[in-house]
Amino acid sequence: MEYKTAKRMESLPFSEIRAVMEKATKMQQAGENVIHLEIGRPDFDTPEKIKEAAYESLKAGHVFYTSNYGIPALRKEIAKWETEHHGVQYDADEVLVTVGVGEATYASMAAFLEDGDEVLVPNPVWLNYIHVPSSLGAVPVTYNLKEENNYQIDMEELASKITDRTKMIVIVNPSNPTGGVLSRETLEKLSQLAIKNDLLVVADEIYSQLVYDDTKHVSIASLPGMKERTITLGGFSKAYSMTGWRLGYMCAPRGIIAACVRVHQYTITCASSFVQEAAVNALRDCADDVEAMRQEYQRRKDYAVKALNEIDGISCNDPQGAFYIFVNVKSLGMSSMEVAEYFLEEAKVAMVPGSAFGSEGEGYLRLSYACSYEDLQEAIRRIKDAVEKLKK
Repeated sequence: MEYKTAKRMESLPFSEIRAVMEKATKMQQAGENVIHLEIGRPDFDTPEKIKEAAYESLKAGHVFYTSNYGIPALRKEIAKWETEHHGVQYDADEVLVTVGVGEATYASMAAFLEDGDEVLVPNPVWLNYIHVPSSLGAVPVTYNLKEENNYQIDMEELASKITDRTKMIVIVNPSNPTGGVLSRETLEKLSQLAIKNDLLVVADEIYSQLVYDDTKHVSIASLPGMKERTITLGGFSKAYSMTGWRLGYMCAPRGIIAACVRVHQYTITCASSFVQEAAVNALRDCADDVEAMRQEYQRRKDYAVKALNEIDGISCNDPQGAFYIFVNVKSLGMSSMEVAEYFLEEAKVAMVPGSAFGSEGEGYLRLSYACSYEDLQEAIRRIKDAVEKLKK
């Protein structure tokens, strides 16, 4: 028997990122040597101290429900970390532990967006920020991030998009997919706009520890008048290489957290108890591990940016955060999806078409350098050969 899906599902397409990954994986299973540059997954193992803490928690029998909000020790450590690293004074009861930033995104929007409310969202962006509000009956309104502007926000354009239905602004800083980092000047102007129009800000800062070339990450909640209107999203997947552990968090004033926990308790209940205990150890003892990974990402980025810009026919800017390069392939004369398919089939290199992240991503490919240095070298050699073959 066939059942009709809910109408809201019409706005939820399957992820193009996962579609590329599935095709690349099938090719690999068929014996082809595919290099994966499509997925935003660190190639490092989770630091041993974190794994050991999870094991000790399991051995101790800590396998039961926790508070909906998360265990007190972790909430305290998150508040302390955010205060020390982002300059925002949080208390433990201003923290909600979530199952990854994906759940935090959903909870922050489901708690505040009504039917017809508008939310300003970057273009290009991780598409959860388009499809989650759409599924809730809200209206995502995009503002453009352009390569020629180093992926900073055009404040005049953003201001022009604000209406009496606008309720929320989303920023992803550093950016997925561009790797761009918003400057303090940009964030100060954005904060003035948010205050003037009484808007809630959702700030996805999952990549805040992965910045390069002496770039300073600024948390918008640290700016005057912004803590009270900002939901800061963070987590452990990227900097600590814990993607499969599924642990994130949000920091916000108590009233905002109280609203979000009502969504959280009816969808998730709580994050895994032993994972939460392991994350306490991550925040306390693993700064050196994070720095070692960051330095290796820096090395890969420096190599890849130089090597890609030496290939006639493609180019890229020098991203300052995350572990992505947004490669400009416009001169190849094909859509980003066609170029992605060409590189996968011809070079056996998997990358994501920029169109997967919105209309401003058309003409680009997202390359993830969260892979070994050797794989990155080989992948770019193959890309070079494939571009030269295409241009003959």
